[in-house]
This record gives sequence, structure tokens and C-alpha cells, in this order.
Amino acid sequence: MTTPSPATALAETIASLMPRARTELAELVAFRSVADPAQFPKSECEAAAKWVADLLRAEGFRDVALLDTPDGTQSVYGCLPGPADAPTVLLYAHYDVQPPLDESAWLSPPFELTERDGRWYGRGAADCKGGLIMHMLALRALKANGGIPVGVKVVVEGSEEQGTGGLQQYAEQHPELLSADTIVIGDAGNLRAGLPTVTATLRGMALMRVEVNTLEGNLHSGQFGGAAPDALAALIRVLDSLRDEDGSTTVEGLAADGVWEGLQYQEESFRRDAGVLEGVALTGGGTIADRLWARPSVTVLGIDCPPVTGATASIQAFACALVSLRVPPGTEVVEAAALLTAHLEAKVPWGARVAVEQVGQGQPFQVDTTSPAYTSMAQAMRVAYPGEEMQVAGQGFSIPLCNTLASLYPKAEILLIGLNEPKAQIHGVNESVSPQELERLSLTEALFLIGYADLKRSCPDQSDEGQHRDLALSRGGLSGP
Repeated sequence: MTTPSPATALAETIASLMPRARTELAELVAFRSVADPAQFPKSECEAAAKWVADLLRAEGFRDVALLDTPDGTQSVYGCLPGPADAPTVLLYAHYDVQPPLDESAWLSPPFELTERDGRWYGRGAADCKGGLIMHMLALRALKANGGIPVGVKVVVEGSEEQGTGGLQQYAEQHPELLSADTIVIGDAGNLRAGLPTVTATLRGMALMRVEVNTLEGNLHSGQFGGAAPDALAALIRVLDSLRDEDGSTTVEGLAADGVWEGLQYQEESFRRDAGVLEGVALTGGGTIADRLWARPSVTVLGIDCPPVTGATASIQAFACALVSLRVPPGTEVVEAAALLTAHLEAKVPWGARVAVEQVGQGQPFQVDTTSPAYTSMAQAMRVAYPGEEMQVAGQGFSIPLCNTLASLYPKAEILLIGLNEPKAQIHGVNESVSPQELERLSLTEALFLIGYADLKRSCPDQSDEGQHRDLALSRGGLSGP
């Protein structure tokens, strides 16, 4: 009887664990864990945090704790000591989710995991409750096949989607807690399902609240319209100034000519992934990758104004918008926010009163994909995705914790992988996860941990990265399933 290769044994174990993974993901998705008590009870997040803590304890994690972070939310921590002299790997996910938006637009209840057309639908299924399940699948497979070869720390954040920085502040106050040799952030995704991708850059973000006032109160549009300044019209003029004729972002003083040199995103694929309607043009110039990963972009997230239903014949005295500016690595967010504020203030017409307040921010982030851990990840992806090579892409979103971890642990390598491929529709209605992606990425992570531990044992001197790469490429120790 032929003994299966380590990779085959791991793949078979993970496949056998998928029904359990689905059950656990369904339990976790059922928590309405939006970290905003104005929208959902705080008890939903607290219950989700307790569920995660119980899961870690059941898996044998030590020092499991609910971390009361400064923003009033809870992150969950636990650790598994590894073999003597083994490296330590920190695995990250978050259990808080975006609000479901219009629940009537979902084809199935957003907080009830539902299988449809080969995918599992539910808020947080991919972003990022599925990320926690991915980590657990990898660790369980390793346990069943000789043991986990590294020390493991797991942290599951409770307010990532709100951007309130609770875990960042907690980590800064307790810098020893999350220290590790390498960090796997399970909150990114492949460029498309089946194409193994690591994320090299994240855009930074400045979130701005813009208020416009023109009148002491609303006025009858028939009696005063034509001379009385309309705050909503003024706000529309201001927001329109943020884009030029082709839709490119135009913030005065902010460079918008960056070029992405890596993996390209084909226009046809992007139109399909984004669900762009036939005949509607894409916005901006340059390649799709330039626009998504190397240049700033502005989005109007919301406007406070009367809804169509119930609107009266009134000139609006007040209007307000929430504006998001994303900026690529190399651009300082504080400077970008100042430029955006100056632009908005300068573009308000008719002498209208404007107030611009920054309500959130996250710095851009960039990793060194030539570091030793990426060699191990490339090898793991090559095995988990037969016939495919690891691709390097950017992401347009922000994960502020990455910068905090890079600052606290400058020698740690940070890798970004995850389940957020385009069909997942994270942050939108009908979010879903591909169980095939979950299975393959769990195998990837398990193989990565084996390869990384082997690499560190064979060549512990992190300073000689070329030696690490040469050694890893010459070993060929992991064969495909």
C-alpha cells in the first residue's frame, strides 16, 4: 500500500473536515455582529466573541482571553506553543461584519448561511468569519497529520469593519502579546477564484464628513426657489468637483498618475466581477490595476437628504455627505486628507458654509514579497493550486492593523491571503464564500506552516534572504496531492 504524500494526506483531512467547517461557519454567521450599537445590539458582538473564545479553548489553545479594547469592543486571543526553537506565526481574522444593507435585497437571510449554486451565502461568510474557519481547518489538518510545526497565536478582531482602531491601540499598549516571526492576515483574497494570490499593497483611507449650510431653515421651493441658495445643490456641486470628465479622481495637489507594475486585471474580467451594466463606461484612465491599486480614488458613501418618498416641495437648508478617499502606498494619509479638505472647502459655491471633519483614517501598506516567508507561501500555493503559480496583486481597501503590526514588529514578515475573491461580493448584498476556495486556502496555509518551519530550522539567519530563497527552491519537499 502506497503511503500518501504529506500534501495528499493534508488535503484528504481538510476535505473530510469541510462539513464541520460549514456547521461552524453557519453558527458564527448567525451572530449579527456589526460593531455599531446604533444598528445592532452590542450583545451580538459579545456573543460572537464568546463563541470564538470557546472554539479556541476546544482546540486546545492556551491563555484564551477576551481582550477589552479601548474602542469598547472585544478581540479574542489564544496561543498554541510550538516545538522547541520553532518560529511563531500569528494568524489574524475578524468576527465583526458590515451591516447587511437592504435585507430585502438578499436572496436568503443575511445571517443564515445558505448554500446556493455551489457557494455559501451569508454576511461575513468570506469577510472575515470564513477567515477564522480557514485558520482552524489548517491547524486541525496539521494536528491530524503529525502535529503543528510552529508556535501559533490567533487574534480575532471585533471592530475591523468600523475602523475604530481598538485592537491597534490594545496592541500598542501590550506589544508583547502579538509578537511573532511572521503574520498571516486572513482578510484579503485571490484576484479570481482558483488563482492563488498574495496581496502586496493596501491603499490607505481618509474618511471625511462634509456638511453644507445655506439657510436658517427649509423654504418653499415655489415661493423662494431661483434665488434662495440650496444646500443640497451646493453639496452636489462640491462632490462633482472630485472627478473629471472621464471619472478620474481629481483632488487638487494629489498625484493621480501611479502605475501598477505587477499582475494586471483585464477589463472584461473586471466588468464581469463588478457587475457593470452593458453600455456603461468604466471610470478613470490607465490600466484597471493602475486605477485600483496605484492611484487615489474618491467615493461618496452616503448623503443625508430627504428620500424621494415623503419629500416635500422644499429648498434644503442643510446637506451632508460621507466621502471616502483611498490612496496608494507612497502617499501620506494625513497630507491627502488635508488636500481633500482644502479642495472641498474651495469648491463650495455661493459662499455656502461648509464644515469638513475627518472621522476615520488608515495608512497605506506595502510588503516585501521577496522575503523568506513568501518563498514558502509560493511553494504552498503551487501545491494547493496545481498548475498555478502565486500571483502578486494589490487591494484597494485598508487594513489599518497591518501598519501597527509592522511598526511594533519590524522584523516580522506579513502575508495577506484570504477568501475575498470578486464573486464573494464582500460588503454588498448576497455576500458568499466559495467552499472550494476555503478548502484550497486551508491546504495552502497548512503547507505554508510546514514549509516555513522547515525553512527556519534549516536556515535560521533571517538576514540572508537570498540563502533562504535558494534553499527553499532547491528542497522540493512538498509534492502535490
